[in-house]
Amino acid sequence: MIAAAAENNALGKDNDLLWHLPDDFKRFKKLTSGHKIIMGRKTYESFPKPLPNRTHIIITRDKNYTVNYDECLVVHSLEEAIDLVENEIAFIIGGGEIYKQGEKASDKIELTRVHGTFEDADTYFPEIDENYWMLTKQEFHPTDEKHKLSFTYLTYVKKEDTLKSL
Repeated sequence: MIAAAAENNALGKDNDLLWHLPDDFKRFKKLTSGHKIIMGRKTYESFPKPLPNRTHIIITRDKNYTVNYDECLVVHSLEEAIDLVENEIAFIIGGGEIYKQGEKASDKIELTRVHGTFEDADTYFPEIDENYWMLTKQEFHPTDEKHKLSFTYLTYVKKEDTLKSL
């Protein structure tokens, strides 16, 4: 899973992000380029067009939903999405409900923790349970001329003894 979430786990409002962090966008692009990205329909529709150099797997309950891009596949459950990912790296990129469902199937979380709280959000990242997840890396990014908020890149890996129990 890959996400940017505030300290209160806020992800977004009205299908948009609550902040603008250019370095986080660059990191997202670097990590996800060349891989499959799994998302809900609303997340997909928040993009002006498909993201380059990635296969988009879009989850929707709407059996009639179609997308006219070769790099996009439409499925109707997270299980179907995961079936399209064999032994390759794929990223669950949102939204909130897809993250909740995806936690069991994931073995790693790349989280950008945005230092701030946003009470007016309507989408949230699930709480990270440190009984199941171990923080393995963190890198702080202070505010600067391009970033009004500070943030920390956090990498969590699922603990070995909990890989199947979540």
